[in-house]
Amino acid sequence: MEPVLDFLGSFWWLIFPLSGVVGGWAKAWSKASERRHERKVQLYQLKHQAQQQDRATETEIEALISSHDAVNRRWLNYELDVGKLIDFPMMTDVREPLTVAFLRAKRDADGLRPEDPEAARADRGAVNRYREAVRHFETAFDVAEREARRIKDSNFTELERQRLATARKLLRLAGDGAATPAERRAAYQRARRELDGLLELPDAAIAAIEQRVAGRLEPRRPDPGNRAAGNARGPAA
Repeated sequence: MEPVLDFLGSFWWLIFPLSGVVGGWAKAWSKASERRHERKVQLYQLKHQAQQQDRATETEIEALISSHDAVNRRWLNYELDVGKLIDFPMMTDVREPLTVAFLRAKRDADGLRPEDPEAARADRGAVNRYREAVRHFETAFDVAEREARRIKDSNFTELERQRLATARKLLRLAGDGAATPAERRAAYQRARRELDGLLELPDAAIAAIEQRVAGRLEPRRPDPGNRAAGNARGPAA
């Protein structure tokens, strides 16, 4: 210990330059620490922003899919309801440019719909194209529907409008549970003949009608339990 004290006593003046060196090291270390901290903050902010963007993109995709489904449901209301198609025949008339436009827009939106919304968020270009397709589908369908409701059946002759009205009544009879099977079957067949050449019914609409008519025509099967009970009562009588 005494040699150290002797050294410090003899070279006490070294304290001043050494303190400057130590102070410089301390300042440099402090600045380096600040830079490291700033880099960590920046990395955290970038990561946080990326996560927020991913969540926003995923939310946007889900919203687009929801909008897409909503327009598809509106179109399905026409596809499955022949009564609505008779009232607004333009919705299936492929000779009408507005009808063709919304059907093409539907095809484009359906084709760009992502199968996996979570995976799709990595491709911003695909998300942008899907957004444009859905917006176009919404607009095209709105325009076509407004025009169909405006003109109704005015593009048909008086005789053709009478055929449409007759078909509407026949289809109601075909689905009437109070009518006999023969009446319902004949009504459905006559309705198809009345619509032939006037409306191009979608396959889904035809299937829905035939399913309803078939359900009405199907005979009620006897309850095996009741039959068994009747058999049991028979010998007793």
